[in-house]
Amino acid sequence: MIIKKLPELERPYEKLEIYGEENLSNSELLAIIIKTGSKDNSALDLAQKILNLGNECNKNDITFLKELTIQELMQIKGIGKKKAIQIKAVCELAKRIGKPIYAKKIIIRGTEDVANLFIKELAGIKREIAKLIILNNKNAIIKIKNISFGGQNFVMIDPKDIFTEAIKMQAQRIILVHNHPSGDPTPSKEDIILTNRVKDAANLLGISFLDHVIIGNNNYESVFSIMRKKGLF
Repeated sequence: MIIKKLPELERPYEKLEIYGEENLSNSELLAIIIKTGSKDNSALDLAQKILNLGNECNKNDITFLKELTIQELMQIKGIGKKKAIQIKAVCELAKRIGKPIYAKKIIIRGTEDVANLFIKELAGIKREIAKLIILNNKNAIIKIKNISFGGQNFVMIDPKDIFTEAIKMQAQRIILVHNHPSGDPTPSKEDIILTNRVKDAANLLGISFLDHVIIGNNNYESVFSIMRKKGLF
């Protein structure tokens, strides 16, 4: 249906103005970004077609949008390059809004604090990304650095990359973070082996390795906690 033919209070623009953005569906919000429809489809129709590219099991999970390429979006009839770029720009803004402002003194008190920093950024990503958090002796973040990019099922993390950066920053404490694209944050055998390697190297260098956190699909797990439960520490 052409949006102009909808009752005024059901049109996305008017609905947002009157009821607030939190009361719009994902397709209505996306339709506002798309702005105009095509000859055959309204902006709402195009928005729904984009959402249909996502996870059929969870209609409310739109994290897949940040992984769609301009070319993938343009495969939908009615989504040209301009509309695709608009969508990618909004996704990037949303990602940046979800990131912490590192200029602030962020204190890490436990695994939950680490997860809260990255869960919006890493949940739903289709490849594994590893990050190093460098902290001072009061657990305040000094720097966060991407140290590795992998595929869908693995990430190659070289302890040398971790400690080169840590030594350069004269780090006293570090935390390792990476995501599991499967959505299941349960540590793999390789994750546990890596954790032990990093722990041994940190001990030799006099650096405190505080935790290794795995981000899943809006959930997380501490490798340290799992290893303690299994008596591996």
